[in-house]
Parts: sequence; C-alpha cells; structure tokens
Amino acid sequence: MENSWQLVIDCTDPRTMVEFWSQAMRYIPEPPPAPHATWREHWQAMGVPEDELGPGVGDLPESLVDPQGNGPRWWFQQVPESKSIKNRLHVDLLVGGGRSVEFETRKERVTQEAQRLADLGATIREVMDLPEMDHFAVCMADPEGNEFDVV
Repeated sequence: MENSWQLVIDCTDPRTMVEFWSQAMRYIPEPPPAPHATWREHWQAMGVPEDELGPGVGDLPESLVDPQGNGPRWWFQQVPESKSIKNRLHVDLLVGGGRSVEFETRKERVTQEAQRLADLGATIREVMDLPEMDHFAVCMADPEGNEFDVV
C-alpha cells in the first residue's frame, strides 16, 4: 500500500496563495493532466458538476508540487470564509542550517529569508531572538493570515 500525502490549505484566493507559496517553497504550480489545458477542463472531463466548481475554479493552478519530486503536494482549496482563528498546524521553513551552524550565521540566513518572504507579501509577526537558548526564528503570516515560522 502506498503511503503518500498532500497538504491542503483552505483559503479564499487560491491564485494568491499559489503565487506566494510557490516562491516561498521554491515549488512550481502543478500542471493539469494531459491533454487538458486547465484543471477545470480536467475536472469537467471527470464529471465534476459545474455548480461544484464555481466561477474561475481550476482556470489557473490551485496546487503546487516540488520540482525535484521530494516534498508533498500542496493544494489550496477555495472556501467562502476567511481565516478566523490561530492555526492548529503550521509550516516551519528551515533555512538557518540547524544548531551545528553558528548562531549569528543562522540569524542572518533567517533574517534574509524572512525579508524575502515579506517582500513577496508575508507579514512579520514576531522575531524570536534568543541567543541564550541558541534559538532565532521569525514568526510570519502568509497573504491570508496563516502563521508559519522561518527558522
């Protein structure tokens, strides 16, 4: 039995999320299965009723894949409501290199990546600068407010 998984993120605007997270994760938008030009066309061919698709759903990619094929697929599922409470699950982007890397080097790497992500539309929520604990991280939120950490 195959044991695989995907990350599903509820959102109001899959296009914005695909654009942000593809750059954040260095993933690519998942192309629709051949011979279909769009995911909507693929889903229609599968028999998904039009009233389940909604306007614009599937016209542009709503999922991401790791171009190297190592990481999980990310699917941004459109829902009508916006995020309203703290995440119960969040993503950590591990860019610092771990504790085997000198603290100031990790801090610089994390700070640079947090700024890159802020330039892409994320929000910096909190900087955890704890040299006494050998820990540096930046808590952030994606364009729809989902929390994630850069460590």
